[in-house]
Amino acid sequence: MLQGEPAIKADSAELNKPATVQAPVGGVWRTIRSFILWSHERGTIQYDVMVTLILLFVFFSPRFINFNDQPVERNPHPTAVRVYPMGKELVYEVDAVAVQPGDDSAVQAQLLRVIEPISGETSISRYEAIKDKKGKVLSYKVWVTRE
Repeated sequence: MLQGEPAIKADSAELNKPATVQAPVGGVWRTIRSFILWSHERGTIQYDVMVTLILLFVFFSPRFINFNDQPVERNPHPTAVRVYPMGKELVYEVDAVAVQPGDDSAVQAQLLRVIEPISGETSISRYEAIKDKKGKVLSYKVWVTRE
């Protein structure tokens, strides 16, 4: 025996112990873990497999999974108000549905009630009823100055 070599003690070795064979489960979990943590380099087969699986999910999942991401159907409010700038004044076009017919001061008060939540405190310079060919009022054009 040379100096510095470890000594083998044969008297404590068990020769009759049966050998145990373990399933390669550790290797499978190691592979799954490497896919989850994305630890493969570009250009390897594992990287290509991961990218392919992601692309398949992106392109084919909408066919099988309902993500409920349809566009919302937007119907404008029946009292829709459109605003047009005209010099220092703003011109509001208010649908006739929002205003009950009546005398001049009642119509102006109703128009102010519709316009003020949108633009704040304002005063009406003038307004004009827009009518169709039969004379029915479709909307009102209102010239407004901000106070």
